[in-house]
Amino acid sequence: MVDTKREIERKYELPERPRTAGSGAEPSGSSLLPDLTQVPAVSAVTERGVTELDAVYYDTPDLRLTADTLTLRRRTGGADEGWHLKFPVGDGVRDELQAPLSDTLPDELAALVRSRVRGAELAPVVRLRTSRDISLLADEAGRTLAEVAVDTVRAERLPAGGATADWTEIEVELADDGAPELLDAVAKVLRKAGVRPASAASKLARALADTAPAGSAPEARKAGRGPGTGRKSRRAPVTAGDHVLAYLREQADAIVAYDPAVRRDLPDSVHQLRVATRRMRSAFRTYGKVLDREVTRPIGAELKWLAGELGVDRDQEVLAERLTERVDAHDTTLLLGPVHARLRIWDAAGRTDARAKTLGVLDSARYLRLLDSVEALLADPPLLTDRAEKKPGRVLPRAIVKDYERLAGRVEHALALTPGEERDLALHDARKAAKRARYAADAAKPALGRPAKRFSKRMKAVQGVLGDHQDSVVARDSLRDLAIQAHAAGESAFTWGLLYGEEEARAADRERELPQIWRESARRKLRTALSG
Repeated sequence: MVDTKREIERKYELPERPRTAGSGAEPSGSSLLPDLTQVPAVSAVTERGVTELDAVYYDTPDLRLTADTLTLRRRTGGADEGWHLKFPVGDGVRDELQAPLSDTLPDELAALVRSRVRGAELAPVVRLRTSRDISLLADEAGRTLAEVAVDTVRAERLPAGGATADWTEIEVELADDGAPELLDAVAKVLRKAGVRPASAASKLARALADTAPAGSAPEARKAGRGPGTGRKSRRAPVTAGDHVLAYLREQADAIVAYDPAVRRDLPDSVHQLRVATRRMRSAFRTYGKVLDREVTRPIGAELKWLAGELGVDRDQEVLAERLTERVDAHDTTLLLGPVHARLRIWDAAGRTDARAKTLGVLDSARYLRLLDSVEALLADPPLLTDRAEKKPGRVLPRAIVKDYERLAGRVEHALALTPGEERDLALHDARKAAKRARYAADAAKPALGRPAKRFSKRMKAVQGVLGDHQDSVVARDSLRDLAIQAHAAGESAFTWGLLYGEEEARAADRERELPQIWRESARRKLRTALSG
């Protein structure tokens, strides 16, 4: 079983001091701290004694986890000994996932690093032995506000026999539900005492830097971005090809990063992972004059497969939210029968099936091969030099115009049809074209600036109307199924019929709005708009 803890902390460096033999010669960690009762809200500082910690950190030979500021360790000693995997959340904020102590990496944690590690070996890279002198900061009521640890660290490069390094640092970790402002107040007192913020983001980063082989750059700084990026170094984009590749790398990074978020079932993670796959596939198609389509087409097909598989989970999530919102908007007098209960049962069944399917996809060999293919493509991109080496202003707008014209044809075709199933399908096709045109502009934003941003905003408005229409079509299918299930169970189907009718009316409203939204999106000539 894996537990998750949100860790909010700050690290500080203490001046180096020589180690001396004999425990009596070493000053206690707490004696190295200034008087922290000077911190507002802190009324007492309680010493809790010294804990000995022994941690071995794991990574791939090319330090893929370190490159993305993840840390994986097996630690003994302390109240939380076991396997720890840390994900960055923000500056000084990380999520720590903890699994019980075992000889081998638990499967739950192995799955969370799979998108980065894949077939590479995870091996010990650094051993840290730490003497941790802990003090607790408390308020007048005796509530713990923060934990202050003075850590005396010895780092050893692995395999055994590697270089070593020693240092002392301070960690100030906020207590659960603590106020982040307390860390600022503690920092102020420490700064007045001459204690400076740590230069390294983590103990591992410092250990890798301080024990790097002589003559080499510290690995923590030189390590590449890892799988999915194909990046050796990233210079500022100049040519059209540079801009397209920079956008593709952003999507590759997002796929790798959102994989563990989906496995952890974090909010909106499936949606963001699916968006990244769609954006990458769309860029392959839009910028086919920049990247060789013969090379990108097979990868695009696999991205389409992945987005489709993820869609089962995401579509269930969106649909459940929509139907719940519609039910909650009605007075109870219109909710005949166990409406809420039936909706919850329907949603739970759908989500269970959808999540199992999603996790199966992420654990599949096909998905891992796709990540390998993306990495290989970005490491050696199939650029078509006649377009890729030109200035972005001469290449990117043409591709966007082509996508826009494709959208225009689909919208005009849909509006020419009479309301009904055929028009619903045509509007859905137009929605996909609107999304592609928007993504095309998003990819060009760094190169084209405000014109691309304005165009993307206009396409988003069109996509929004068409998307709400399609969601209504899907919702009506599910409402009909719910009505049938309710009737078969001897329940009233009135509410489901009511919601069906409202969704039908909502779709009709969107169809009436579309011509005006479309006219507004096309009120300026596209080429003029993109040129500013």
